[in-house]
Amino acid sequence: MNVTAASAKVPNVRPVVLIVDDEPDLLELVSLTLSRMNLDTRTAPDVATARKLLKSEQFDLCLTDMRLPDGDGLDLVAWIQENRAALPVAVITAHGNVESAVRALKLGAFDFVSKPLDLGVLRKLVGSAIRLSDRAEVDSPTANIRGPRLIGSSPAMEQLREMIARVARSQAPVHIYGESGTGKELVARLVHESGSRRDGPFIAVNCGAIPTELMESELFGHKRGSFTGAVADKRGLVQSAEGGTLFLDEVADLPLHMQVKLLRVVQEKTVRPVGESREETVDVRILSATHKNLADLVAEGRFREDLFYRINVIELRVPSLRERAGDIAELSEIILARLSRRMNMDAPRISEDTYRLLQDYPFPGNVRELENVLERALTLCTDGLITPEHIKLRAVSRAATEITAPLPVLPAETADGAPALGTQLEDIERDAIVKALEKTRYNKTAAAKLLGMSFRALRYRIKKLGIE
Repeated sequence: MNVTAASAKVPNVRPVVLIVDDEPDLLELVSLTLSRMNLDTRTAPDVATARKLLKSEQFDLCLTDMRLPDGDGLDLVAWIQENRAALPVAVITAHGNVESAVRALKLGAFDFVSKPLDLGVLRKLVGSAIRLSDRAEVDSPTANIRGPRLIGSSPAMEQLREMIARVARSQAPVHIYGESGTGKELVARLVHESGSRRDGPFIAVNCGAIPTELMESELFGHKRGSFTGAVADKRGLVQSAEGGTLFLDEVADLPLHMQVKLLRVVQEKTVRPVGESREETVDVRILSATHKNLADLVAEGRFREDLFYRINVIELRVPSLRERAGDIAELSEIILARLSRRMNMDAPRISEDTYRLLQDYPFPGNVRELENVLERALTLCTDGLITPEHIKLRAVSRAATEITAPLPVLPAETADGAPALGTQLEDIERDAIVKALEKTRYNKTAAAKLLGMSFRALRYRIKKLGIE
């Protein structure tokens, strides 16, 4: 892979990489590898020398070992984040020392590579970092955000844009969390489109939609003849994301045996297709999302703690719609314009009373619910004006849906003594399950089918809700 793009600061000048390591053989190997990528290199044997060079010269990438004679590579990462924040820095870690790599990523490192060095992995890392460095000089922290538009000008959305711009400059795994309907996949796409992997594929996987028995084959692929029905080699979704981003939506729904296999992909950057004896290297960035509280699932033993800390290197919280009620007017106009184009009609106006009604409603279903409400109103509206009579909202109190960071933990009662939303939903769910069991004469398999869920999911809900 050749990197021919010149530095964005000075035309026709080759990018310069600073290599910090006290091993002469490694310095020579990395310098030779990068020179073949049309890159210039400078070397430093320790932290002090590296800081002097960083103060006096311009670099496009810093590549540092973790163990140095006069300090730790993490100290240099932290110093660069404080004094040269636009400079990508990658760390070289000892084989298997994933904890150090995770700490470096949390401090702001772009990525990491393990010893003994895989030169192919090193070239890909350096190429991505140089492409990122070419765009480092921007007018604002959010100027590098590309892709679908993130609607809203509220403080919560401005903060989210800044976080997206920040995490897009890294290769660290990002966990996106927030309530259902807030737009977590949109945020994941923005992180991908705004980073150095934007020219690679974005592969979105709904972990809750893949049958358990097919999950390993779907994610990692399989070899011909590895099981009944495997009539040809199949490339997995992880391999399909090579050079780009793998987005694992509803990652909390991964069964435990698949969590173990995903952990190896994150830690070792390798994957083994079903029926294959050898592992193959993959170059993907992992983004994940869920509306559930992963920390609670870890405490319950339903999600592996080691995987939680690997995919949760950077947290990105998507605010609920009620936290940015001031954006509802702008969102409503854009949603109505889109729906009207689809229905080949002029977009109606929204009355002031309707706007007040929408802004006072807590929207437990968030933007997705707002879109459903407006689509119904558009169907009922006949004179080009949407009024409160066209709006149908669920009877949910605002107090029942107040957010507490990082994710809501719903109490048994609200401050005014009314049942909280969590309790109300559990009561509704319990009644539905009991009615289905009674209708099927307590045949759980038939009841699960009637409710549109798996037998295992029904059994779990019966146990959680305390249904005898």
